[in-house]
This record gives sequence, C-alpha cells and structure tokens, in this order.
Amino acid sequence: MFIQTETTPNPATLKFLPGKVVMETGNADFRSADDAMVSPLATRLFAVPGVEAVFFGYDFVAVTKNDAEWQHLKPAILGAIMEHFMSGAPVMATAAPELDTDSGEEFFDTGDETIVATIKELLETRVRPAVAQDGGDITFRGYREGTVFLNMKGACSGCPSSTATLKHGVQNLLHHFVPEVEHVEAV
Repeated sequence: MFIQTETTPNPATLKFLPGKVVMETGNADFRSADDAMVSPLATRLFAVPGVEAVFFGYDFVAVTKNDAEWQHLKPAILGAIMEHFMSGAPVMATAAPELDTDSGEEFFDTGDETIVATIKELLETRVRPAVAQDGGDITFRGYREGTVFLNMKGACSGCPSSTATLKHGVQNLLHHFVPEVEHVEAV
C-alpha cells in the first residue's frame, strides 16, 4: 500500500491520501482522542504522540500536529494509516455518516431563505471543493444582517491563512453573486 502526502496551507496539517475511500459520504472532524472513540482509525492516529486533530474527507486523512516535527511524526502516522487499512477494520465503528462539531442548528431569518439557498449553492459548488483540496471543509452555519457565519474544519480550522481565505476569497465570491453579503465570519 502506497500512501501519498500533500502539504496544506496550514503548516501544522498534512494531508494523507491512502488511495482508498476514507469517508463514503460526509466527513468527520476529531479534535480530541475522546472524540475519536467512534473511529478505529482516528483512535489509532491519536495514539501517535503529537497528533492534535484528525479530519476525514472522501479520499484523504488530514492530520494536525502540535509543536512536534513532521519528520518524527510522519512515519508513525503513515504506519498507523497503513496498519488500519491492511487490517480491514472499518474507518468508523458507528454508522454515523457525518460527525459534526457544530453545536446548534443553522440560523437565518425566514425572509432570507432565497439568499441562504444561493449562499449554500455557492459554498457547495465553488468553495468546498477548493477547501477539500487543502485538507479541510467549510460549512454554512448562519446568515444575519449581511453576515455569513461559516464553520471551518480540518486543515482550515486554525490555519494561519484561513482569515485571508474567508475575507478575500469566500467573502468576495459571495458578495459578487449575492450583493447582500457584506461580511463572512468563522464560528
């Protein structure tokens, strides 16, 4: 089994591509070893000292480290991923298709349904595919008085360039297609 790695804009996160489907639908974002208990693969990765977060996309695993060096972590992470897939164990122990760390429902005013539908479509077709290439995900959380609230996951969460991505990339794109959008904020 050959596992490729890719850097992400977040220097603390590496993207591992095992050449297999990791999550058939949705994604999973683990911020602690306790969160990872529903996934044999995430549990295995958190056993590697220095692993701070794990994110599963369709065909990749993004691993975020603490202040440890990649040269020391990478071999152990590659080994853990390889052992997991060679064992035949499932990625998720439960049938939950998507783990979401969002606490709460989406919020927006009833009169803004058309605006929200357009924002969601733009996020789904233009933003999320680009963000997934960088080892993360971005999801709609809410819209109120010209401000779009988004949840950043995986490599995007805590990335030094995520503010620039939100303000100069996502905000400009949304404002171009939906003039009512004035600001974009991460929650």
